[in-house]
Amino acid sequence: MSNILECKNVTKVFGAKAALRDVTLNIPRGKIVGLLGPNASGKSTFIKLCNDLLTPTSGEILIDGKKPGVDTKKIVSYLPERNYLNDWMRVSDIIGLFRDFYTDFNEEKAYDMLKRLDINPKDKLKTMSKGTKEKVQLILVMSREAQLYMLDEPIGGVDPAARDYILDTILSNYNENATIIISTHLISDIEKILDEVVFIKEGKIVLTKTVDEIREESGKSVDSLFREVFKC
Repeated sequence: MSNILECKNVTKVFGAKAALRDVTLNIPRGKIVGLLGPNASGKSTFIKLCNDLLTPTSGEILIDGKKPGVDTKKIVSYLPERNYLNDWMRVSDIIGLFRDFYTDFNEEKAYDMLKRLDINPKDKLKTMSKGTKEKVQLILVMSREAQLYMLDEPIGGVDPAARDYILDTILSNYNENATIIISTHLISDIEKILDEVVFIKEGKIVLTKTVDEIREESGKSVDSLFREVFKC
């Protein structure tokens, strides 16, 4: 199967509000894809649906040909927007948990990334800044040998100086046959690593193109086109 993720007419309604509306989307293998839109556009809802944290009101999502569930969690590595780790735990303890829970977790890779980011594995999370905690979460996610990585705002909480290093960490620590979906509104920071982009506005997909197509057809950068489409 050439597509790792397929969505057909996916809608998600909360009460009277539709967070996603009739989303049809195919994401191929071996790509880095930007899921781009302003806050409250439906990005996090989409990622939660793909990770079986929410259920579509209608429509279908398939990951490697399977509906989101136990089987897909084995091949999807998910970075949520908010910190979910226990503050009282040491980083080494959390690495042990991931090693025991995920058969594709590469412990050696995790410790190597910690060393390069100058994070002491013996430190407890409660002693760390918000940015450092987010780096630890990213290290855990990127240390899996997954087929699909879904990163919800991976650079939103870190200082600009650390963003390039985090993007380099993402680039250098995933299987080239795998796909990465990065949800963000910080377009200029991640544009250089993207192969394709999906623009989402008020729960609807308004554009899906490769980065090269955008530059060739419009003569604009992804960031410039995003600002034009969303009137930023």
